[in-house]
Amino acid sequence: MNYNVALTFYEGKESIKKAIELSGALKNLKSSDKVFIKPNIVFWAKVPFPKWGVITTTSVITEVIELVKDNGINNITIGEGIVTLKPNDKETAAHAFESLGYNVLSNRYGVNIINIFDRPFEKVALDNEIEISLNTDALHSDFLINIPVLKTHAQTIVSLGLKNLKGLLNIPSRKKFHNLDENKNLHYMISKLYTLLPKGATIIDGIYTLERGPSFDGKPRRSNIIIASEDTLSADLVGAKVLGHDPETITYLDLAAKNEGRTTELSNINICGESINDISSYHEYTFPYNEDGSLPEKLYKMGVTGLSYPKYDNTMCTYCAALNGAVLTAITFAWQGKEWDSIEVLTGKKMQPSGNKKYTILLGQCMTNLHKNNPNINAIPIRGCPPDPMETVKAFHKVGIEINPLIFEHLDIAPTYYMERYKNKPEFEEEFYTLK
Repeated sequence: MNYNVALTFYEGKESIKKAIELSGALKNLKSSDKVFIKPNIVFWAKVPFPKWGVITTTSVITEVIELVKDNGINNITIGEGIVTLKPNDKETAAHAFESLGYNVLSNRYGVNIINIFDRPFEKVALDNEIEISLNTDALHSDFLINIPVLKTHAQTIVSLGLKNLKGLLNIPSRKKFHNLDENKNLHYMISKLYTLLPKGATIIDGIYTLERGPSFDGKPRRSNIIIASEDTLSADLVGAKVLGHDPETITYLDLAAKNEGRTTELSNINICGESINDISSYHEYTFPYNEDGSLPEKLYKMGVTGLSYPKYDNTMCTYCAALNGAVLTAITFAWQGKEWDSIEVLTGKKMQPSGNKKYTILLGQCMTNLHKNNPNINAIPIRGCPPDPMETVKAFHKVGIEINPLIFEHLDIAPTYYMERYKNKPEFEEEFYTLK
């Protein structure tokens, strides 16, 4: 079987229509269909922050809705489950939908806008052993339009259509995806998830692409690329190549292809529009560490000693990952050139202590559960799922690392400081993320 994938440049209005027509992505859409649209709003803050390459542009969402409406469809839902610093926070999602112009879309086109955490979830078997809970609106739609961003990801190399569907899970299921079992790990889970949801179309928004994603601390580029297909896996295989990565090296894409009796080669994909060789550009995915992986490169180059902070793995879930970034930032400001007192920081679900450190900080409930009774370490646990930011401050102060409490008291406004990078760079435009 051959699959069509459109690879085109975004040149303004009508660009999405061109990609969809080239690929035939909406050819199976019927006027009676209930359509569910899944953007990628991986994160939101109520302060200005870099959205470029992080969040699906409103421009693409709007054009897709207009094309769906042109097919005579009136039952359209946009749904997302935004990760927030406080799990029960509903205000941030409402702020996101308003700021991105989704409420304008609702008024203009009669589109339903939902925070999936306000809606029911349904248990579904991922395999014979694992059960997950999916948003019922997406699960029982007739046609699912998946609109991720063209970005790399620090844990999975790329984050495209298959990975974007993780945002339809409830929080316990998301945590379950970061499984300790190597045979049922994050890649395995992602490779299975898309098979549980209705078929439809995938439109990858590459107006802005992102290195070292998935969030605002990555490095965006203005790339003006659109990828479209009725087949999610095919769109992702092409997307990975466009980002400069061999799909065979991306475990969940390789697993998904094998599950379908396919390979990660593009021999059965008809690429319509531009050539991959002409449009691809390598996007780095991993955050650099020193040679033995014991310290982020930035801290290593600063001359930090007396601290081991091993490189993250894919068992660390989104909540700990968000806090982890804040901790590393705080450590850079806390370093005064004096060697710290033989400290290691462990994250995720499987890291093991070195056995030769004076203090072992256990960041998060999973790491605490794993090593709290370990007789060979002087454990400093930071409990909670997600961990409490101020307990994190206390733990580091206890071992002599004087991280600034203000960073953790105001985590909600920290993303705005990243906006400094984009001053006097006119290619980074907010207008793609608004609608009036």
